[in-house]
Amino acid sequence: MRYRLTFIGGVVVGYVLGARAGRERYEQLRKSAQRVVQNPAVRNAAETAGQTGRGVALKAVDAVASKVGDKLPPQVAERVRRLRSNGGPVGDDWGTSNT
Repeated sequence: MRYRLTFIGGVVVGYVLGARAGRERYEQLRKSAQRVVQNPAVRNAAETAGQTGRGVALKAVDAVASKVGDKLPPQVAERVRRLRSNGGPVGDDWGTSNT
């Protein structure tokens, strides 16, 4: 799936850079992309995906830490302790709020 999205992104960039339609078509595409990014449904989906990813990462940290135990390097062990003490996903504020 990642490769498909990369390919589609490359096609879009290639079209924009190589289009003979000119500046008007470029502006039209840019405005359409901005509408998609600013759509509340898209923003909510991105926020949900981020929260799910953080939750899965915490579960993975717990699974690895329980299997590896004391064999972790001190820096990694400290990071695991900090993640566990937070009690949940770490919040971020890079544009995924509904405000």
